[in-house]
Amino acid sequence: MQAAWTHVLVTGASSGLGRALAEACARPGAVLHLSGRDAVRLDATVAACRAKGADVRPVVLDVTDADAMARWIGRAGRLDLVIANAGISAGTGGLTEPPAQSRAIFDTNVTGVLNTALPAIEAMAAQAPGADGVRGRVAVIASLAAFVAAPGAPAYCATKAAVQRWAEALDASERARGIRLHAVCPGYVRTPMTARNAFPMPFLMDAEEAARRTLDGIARGRVRIAYPWPTYAMARLAGALPPAVTSWFFARMPAKGQAEP
Repeated sequence: MQAAWTHVLVTGASSGLGRALAEACARPGAVLHLSGRDAVRLDATVAACRAKGADVRPVVLDVTDADAMARWIGRAGRLDLVIANAGISAGTGGLTEPPAQSRAIFDTNVTGVLNTALPAIEAMAAQAPGADGVRGRVAVIASLAAFVAAPGAPAYCATKAAVQRWAEALDASERARGIRLHAVCPGYVRTPMTARNAFPMPFLMDAEEAARRTLDGIARGRVRIAYPWPTYAMARLAGALPPAVTSWFFARMPAKGQAEP
């Protein structure tokens, strides 16, 4: 099941899951507002979506720029679906996470999500409901890392937990205004971000499959969209263990590198 949303906005659309989501939403009659930091890679996404018949309106933009994000979203017109996808990841390399790295991850993965979702929600509140009775939907791309306090990637895990909890909590009240929020928690997806991982990634899936599962979950109205279920189950189990146990386990795993993608 996948709804055919007409007006869609996606951040971080220049590669990985963001590009796959944009392409999955592209069709004749669709209007896609796409952003990314890399103009060359964003152009490739735009070309692929236009080849599918979509009206694509791209912009090179950093989600940490609150004013620029508010202007872009405010001028977009009607928005049926907004996907706050832009995010970055880096690990500790087995050491203490560098302060600059921690701040950069929080700025993009939390502040960047708020810079996308908050103006989108206010814009949706002022527009008429669609055929399904919903004024608009905001999907936040979190991660199954939201359920695990992995010592090798503290900032990443913390930021994904923050946006996952925020979206799920806010959905309850925003429903009263006809707006839905969705917390998307993928497992390992084959992207440039995960290509740097030097450790086993169980149930690794292609970005196209992740995009299909994401959009299917949104169309079904699920607040939490977590997949694949075996990895989700393992993440919930690991998250339920005492911190000393998880620290012991992760200390024996290959460390995630510090370099930011």
